[in-house]
This record gives sequence, structure tokens and C-alpha cells, in this order.
Amino acid sequence: MAANTTQDAYADARVREAGVTIPVYGQLPFVPERASGCDIFTKDGRRILDLYGGHAVAALGYGHPKLVEAIAEQTRQLHFQSNAVALDVRADAAEALVRVAPDSINRVFFVNSGAEANENALRMALMATGRKKILAITHGFHGRTAAAAAVTWNAERWYGFPRRPFDVDFIVRDDIRAAEDMITSDVAAVIFEPVQGVAGGYDLSTEFITTLREKTRQVGALLIADEVQSGMGRCGHFFGVQAHGVKPDLMTAAKALGGGIPCGAVLCSDAVAANFGSGDLGSTFGGGPLAAAAIATTIKVIESENLLANVRQAEAAIREQCVVGPVEKIQGMGLLLGLVCHRPATEVRDALLEHDILTGTSADPLVVRILAPLIIEPSHINHLCEALANLSPATH
Repeated sequence: MAANTTQDAYADARVREAGVTIPVYGQLPFVPERASGCDIFTKDGRRILDLYGGHAVAALGYGHPKLVEAIAEQTRQLHFQSNAVALDVRADAAEALVRVAPDSINRVFFVNSGAEANENALRMALMATGRKKILAITHGFHGRTAAAAAVTWNAERWYGFPRRPFDVDFIVRDDIRAAEDMITSDVAAVIFEPVQGVAGGYDLSTEFITTLREKTRQVGALLIADEVQSGMGRCGHFFGVQAHGVKPDLMTAAKALGGGIPCGAVLCSDAVAANFGSGDLGSTFGGGPLAAAAIATTIKVIESENLLANVRQAEAAIREQCVVGPVEKIQGMGLLLGLVCHRPATEVRDALLEHDILTGTSADPLVVRILAPLIIEPSHINHLCEALANLSPATH
């Protein structure tokens, strides 16, 4: 009966969505009804441990009382106003972001998503330098809009636009000699993810990232750190570059930025910001009061609840306990981890879901991604370890 109930609930929601939306997403066979902490409760009565966090969005888990209250209070007070007027809550969010960012970062431009943040960061780099070429890193993912997709590895499979808006080339990840050779005076910027999320939680080496910084500085190019997935505490630091001691010229943030409220941001140095004035950038909803309240509160909770330390402790426990069952090794940083398996990741994900644990897959067919909320507890890690150890053998 439970299985039939599950199938009926899933089929009903799937049929309804497919009837009125463009069915472009592969969806898992359960329907969430509510969620609390790290747990999702389904329409048919299941309790699922969420170690995927809605693609790394649910930094504080679900229903965190301080975030809920901040959003509710801001809704009661002023749910929307545009950038045509200044807002204290927007200033609060920007000041908080600058305070926790690398000290090369002094300015913020608010947008609505990671793709929009990367789109604007790329455009800003081209405008600020007057150059026409962007370098990205093989296996990187930066979004599905025109410029962001242009610097996404293998995007030609779904790109759709007739041409890229600028010249693009890709540096082989962690190839220091290639970086030194390719970063020349005709390059406007290099964009990179400290930890490549979609690629399976692959963490670039400190030596490689340092080379990107040194070489871009030598030739007058800008360094853009895409922290859409790796930022906001996910790597055990507020931003992944801080683990490497590298200071970028521009940085992008989204996903966990508002704890679940859609928002994004481009952060940059004073020197980059000096190139822009009235009308050069714009976003109707960017920096709206609800998003701003969520951003400021998310940062406050990460600090007040010592969640950066919790992330580092959780990473250590996962690395120590979870190389079991199908898992051969673990890559990544903090709670942006890739479990490298000896069998297809989709099989492992589906088997874990039978144990009521939600994880994700990646572009690497053998890597299961862990993007758990920053509030993860030791009992959750024990549950994952036990489930991995008890997975049924591969069927083929």
C-alpha cells in the first residue's frame, strides 16, 4: 500500500506539472509536503534525510526560526521596493557580505541568481579591461545564460545561441603550465570555481589557483571566482578562495546566499567598481528587501551558530567514516563533496533514497554529490555511513 501511495502521489504531481510546464527536469519519485531541519516529509509519510540541500541552497536547513522570522517581519514591513530608492536592509546585506568576503572585495551588486551573477561579472570584466577574451577551466559550470554558458565546459550540447558573445578558451584544470601559457595580455578575465560542483565536487589545487591569481595580475587581466555553489560557508570558510589564501578581483554568490530565497550577488574590488556608474548595471529585483533580509540573516546565523566549524567537523567525519560500500574515495571541500564510487552514481543515489537519504549525482557518472545543510549533525553522517555500508551489490 505504501508503495502504491508513493507512486500515486508522485504520478499525480508529475502529470499535473507536465501538463502546464516544459518538462525539462528529471525528477525523483517522491513529493515533499513540508521540511524541517535536514528532513523532508513527503505526502505519503516518508521522512527523508536531505544531504543535497536543493542543489546546495538550503544552507540553514529548512524552517530555521531566525530566517523564517526575518522573512516574515520584512514581508510585514516592506516586501518590495526597487533600486530606485536606498534601503537600510539592502545596506545591511551588502555590509555583511563585504565583511565576510576576502579583503580584496569592497563592493556588491545584487542580482537574482548564480547565472545572472556570472553574466554580469563577465560583462564587467570585459568592460573594465576593454579586452575580448575570457578563459575558463575545463569541466567548469557557470550557468545557462548566454555569457555564463559560453564559459561552461561542453555547453555546446545545449547552448542554443548562434554564437558566443566573446572569445573563449579553456585551461585544463590543475595544469599550471597551461595556465601560465594561456593567460596573456589579450585576456580580459579568468573565471573558475574553487570547487567544481557540477563536475562532482572536484577541488582545484592551491598551486593552480595561485597561478591563476599571479598570472592574471601580471598581464592586467581580472580573476573571477565563481562561488555560487562553493560560497556561503559550504567549504568551511565563507568563500572557497579563503581556504587558498587567494584574493580575486570579482566573486559571484547565489544558491545558499539567502538560505532558500532566490538571490545572487557580484562582489568586486574598489578598482573594478570604479569603472561603472549610473545605468551601467541593472536588475529590477536584485537587492529587493526580502532577499536582502534573508542574506543578512543567513550570514548572521552562520556566524552566531558557529556553522563554519561545524562544516569542517562534518567533512572530517564524512572522510573518515564514509569510504565504505561503493565509495572508493572522497573529493571536494567542506560540504561540497564528491563520493567517487566503483559503480554508477545514479544507482548509488537511488539505493540511498531507498534508505531515505537524498543525495545528488554530477557530470561525472561515478560521483555522488553531498551538498548537505550546514547544520548537519553527527547522527546524519552515521546514517549515511550505515546506509552506504549496507547497500545491495550492483546488479550488473
